[in-house]
Amino acid sequence: MARKAWILASVLLVGLAAWAAPKPGGEMVIGFGTDPESLDPNKITSAPAGMILTHIAETLLLMTEDLKVAPLLVENWNVSEDGLTVTLYVRRGVFFHDGAPLNADAVKTNLERFRKSTYAFLLFPRVNTIDVVDEYTVRLNLDKPFAPLISHLTHNFVAIVSPKQIAELPEGKDIMEPVGTGPFKFDRWVRGDHVRIVRNDNYWGEKPYLDSVVFKVVPSDATRLVLLETGQLHAMMRVPPLDAPRVAATPGLELLNIPSVRTIYVAFNYQKAPWTDVRVRQAVNYAVDKEAIVKEILGGVGGVSDAAIMPLVFGHAPQEPYTYDPEKARELLKAAGFPNGFKCTLYHPTGRYMMDAAIAEAVQAYLLDVGIEAQLITMEWAAYLAYLRRPVSEATFDMFMLGWGCVTLDADYGLFALFHTSEWAPVGSNRSFYSDPTVDTLLELARVVSDPAGRRATYASLLSYLWKDAPWLYLHYEGQLNAQRTVAKGLIHHPREYILAHRAWLDQ
Repeated sequence: MARKAWILASVLLVGLAAWAAPKPGGEMVIGFGTDPESLDPNKITSAPAGMILTHIAETLLLMTEDLKVAPLLVENWNVSEDGLTVTLYVRRGVFFHDGAPLNADAVKTNLERFRKSTYAFLLFPRVNTIDVVDEYTVRLNLDKPFAPLISHLTHNFVAIVSPKQIAELPEGKDIMEPVGTGPFKFDRWVRGDHVRIVRNDNYWGEKPYLDSVVFKVVPSDATRLVLLETGQLHAMMRVPPLDAPRVAATPGLELLNIPSVRTIYVAFNYQKAPWTDVRVRQAVNYAVDKEAIVKEILGGVGGVSDAAIMPLVFGHAPQEPYTYDPEKARELLKAAGFPNGFKCTLYHPTGRYMMDAAIAEAVQAYLLDVGIEAQLITMEWAAYLAYLRRPVSEATFDMFMLGWGCVTLDADYGLFALFHTSEWAPVGSNRSFYSDPTVDTLLELARVVSDPAGRRATYASLLSYLWKDAPWLYLHYEGQLNAQRTVAKGLIHHPREYILAHRAWLDQ
């Protein structure tokens, strides 16, 4: 408990620092590693896209920087005793960037659009109908209780955009220039280079100080750092750990060690031999020295995974980590019929996660030591996501590295999407095609149990089962090592892996 309190305190200190005498105006430039895959709320699956959209289109409820659910576009909400009705009271006096008013009809239009999307079963599986009670009241009618619904309403999947934009959107087309209610308006998106947003002078809440914000795509961590040092960036994500001491010692720069809600893993193609054999999957977990990766490559930022979700998430139950035991790995491989190992592929992104390419190379070396010869295949982020959305009939990979940020802070979002049979790609995010009836049953049960203690117990059983079944090489939960220039004030570095400029300003 003390550890969690320290983590949250570190987030708050960053967000609240240096708020004396804010200065209006100016353009702030924030560097990050990968181009957004989309700016359509219903299609966003990555933190970079979510970070940008958060400034433009707001959600009904907010996950604050200290990880609490708070009102945003709804002023209040109510859940009936039987859990079958959720009433949302929409905030009055809010307008979209195109002048359209926010009201119950606008909320219903957005939620109905989301219910037709790929990810509806993940966040809204039990919502049967949506009623407009009056101009500012919306009622969600469920066919069964759905315990994580309130937390899930903080997700960018259900960020609210102008109903006029939805009405005018051609069939089958994505929203690429979102029209929301946020403190900034969309200005332009130069693919592969940057997204620019500008101040919304008519914002309903506290007005932003900045004239504009540029989110600059710089895939190389080292290049981002050079741009920060030379003043071309005001803030950046993912400082290379080896450079952290230099950043901390450089006048005019601040080094920020922020927690995240992301777990990093290597998934196995569960429908392809030899990954159908649990002994092979366990062998890989024993073959890789996760502690060395965290210490030597990540510089101690983050920690070794002790479950399929990280400690800040509701439902987390720690497991005994797989120790580094290459001899045991060899024994398991021999028992599985691979005394001399085998060849396989390991796909991974570059520039998306902290030191992702270096970690993939380390995994490759550890596996080679026990006889598994893994060919590394590196892909650009958008192409990588598209590749991993292929159906099982087209999935030729053996292993892939990925991260999952449990942004709603509820285990349902961190587990259902990745392990339930109904979530197989391309419909959902179970890209490894994992399927187990016990896991499916426990995931479904945890959704309808209303008692928090009962849900925790269910997730404890589920996480224990998943740990032993080893559908992943469990690597680490990620920290954030960010940096900013001291002239950048009021930025919030959020555990969702967002740098938020809502009330930021430049002291220059």
